[in-house]
Amino acid sequence: MSRKIFAAVIIVIMFFALLVVISLIQSTDDGADATLTREETIPDDAVKGTPGDDLYPPILNSDEWETPVPMDGPINTAGAEDSPFITPEGGRFFFFFTPDVSVPVEEQLFDGVTGIWWSQLSGGVWTEPVRILLNDEVALDGCAFVQGNVLWFASVRVGNIGEIDIYTASYVNGVWTDVENAGTVLNQDLDIGEFHITADGSMIYYGGPGETGSDLDIWCAHKSGDSLVSPARVPNVNSDGNENMPFISANGEELWFTGDSREYPGPAVFRSLWNGSGWDAPEEIVTKFAGEPTLDEDGNLYFIHHYFDSAMNMIEADVYVAYKKQPVSSFGVNDDCSGDFEDSDTCYICGCTCSEESFDSSSPLAGVEWSINDALEGRTVDELSELW
Repeated sequence: MSRKIFAAVIIVIMFFALLVVISLIQSTDDGADATLTREETIPDDAVKGTPGDDLYPPILNSDEWETPVPMDGPINTAGAEDSPFITPEGGRFFFFFTPDVSVPVEEQLFDGVTGIWWSQLSGGVWTEPVRILLNDEVALDGCAFVQGNVLWFASVRVGNIGEIDIYTASYVNGVWTDVENAGTVLNQDLDIGEFHITADGSMIYYGGPGETGSDLDIWCAHKSGDSLVSPARVPNVNSDGNENMPFISANGEELWFTGDSREYPGPAVFRSLWNGSGWDAPEEIVTKFAGEPTLDEDGNLYFIHHYFDSAMNMIEADVYVAYKKQPVSSFGVNDDCSGDFEDSDTCYICGCTCSEESFDSSSPLAGVEWSINDALEGRTVDELSELW
């Protein structure tokens, strides 16, 4: 969930009346909110968006991924799923949920379900999401980022240093606990927006003010001891519009973010590649109301897609996924590769080093010219099956 949305909540918290409400809530049955399911709080007349009735379906502008589809499993509902984060190994999935996008943000504080939820992959199936309770008092938490067993999140709550502060929590014995404010460097000196810490912990990328003051840019800072130094806008990435919600791939070679689409309405998902000395100009990968990208180490792309009606009223939001196409490394014909390996080259079918004459008469490729390597390079198994 965008920190711009979070900012509206602080107005409510500043009123003394809220403290009275907090006291009243705490005096009621303990744990009542924790028992609510997402489905119980979604309005009866809520409309579930589907690809079949989507007026503005996401458009994929790259052939590196399969067509985006709603994420399988119990994650998506007729409510709004937002701010996704998947851990690198692909086994844990975190997201923000609120049951009704038409409800003012300040009212979401008291519905008992708005906040951070998570699901775990078990036997290839995502478990029913569970809410992560991070405060005994009223708070609005979102924008999850996880590294190891540490959850970083943004929160509007009593005791903040600024309007919206970054906190951490640790996963200990099956419980998210030890909630702590991340401190003045992040929450006051840099006053960061949504962020991502590189896998080696050496850098942080975050949303910050744009040059005009009315937009957002991607910033980065380097870790030096317990401090973050040299904060600056990321060169060659930012535009005159908005760039926000950065994500760095596990190998550190891809910078993903949400930005204003160059051709279509709404936000889009962008990617910039590391060239060895800096970031290349970004490419618009997914267009039309797509944003907040997160990837596993296999390159599968998860993002949020918002559904709108013809009057441009938001209906709901879901998690979408575009699975990375995997190149063929083995096609099961290794046994047919033999020969003296003279004039050798790399075989894109089996991955071995062999020559045109290496395929014997039993091979399905017998007699095929060696130029087949060029034709098959990088193809997926499904694509090869069609050629077969």
